[in-house]
Amino acid sequence: MSRMLCAVFRSRRNSDTYLFVDHQEGFSRVPEALLREFGGAERAMTLALTPERRLARAEAVEVLRAIEQQGFYLQLPPVTADRPGSL
Repeated sequence: MSRMLCAVFRSRRNSDTYLFVDHQEGFSRVPEALLREFGGAERAMTLALTPERRLARAEAVEVLRAIEQQGFYLQLPPVTADRPGSL
C-alpha cells in the first residue's frame, strides 16, 4: 500500500457522510445502489493519501485498503445516542 491521489465527496443527502475514491477511477467501481443512496455527490477535496497520513475519523491504512479492494471507502457519521448512524 502506497501513496494514492484520493477524491473525497460529501453527500448532499446525508450529513457527515463521505465517499473516498481513487482520483483516477472516480465512481467507476462504486456500486450504483450506493451512489443512489448516497445522493448527490459534492467534491469536498482531493488529497494525497499515504498510510502515515492522519485523518479525522478513519485510519489512512484502512481507507487505502478499502479503495484498493472494493473501489471506495464510505465514511458514515459517528453514532451517538441522539443520532443513530445509517445511510
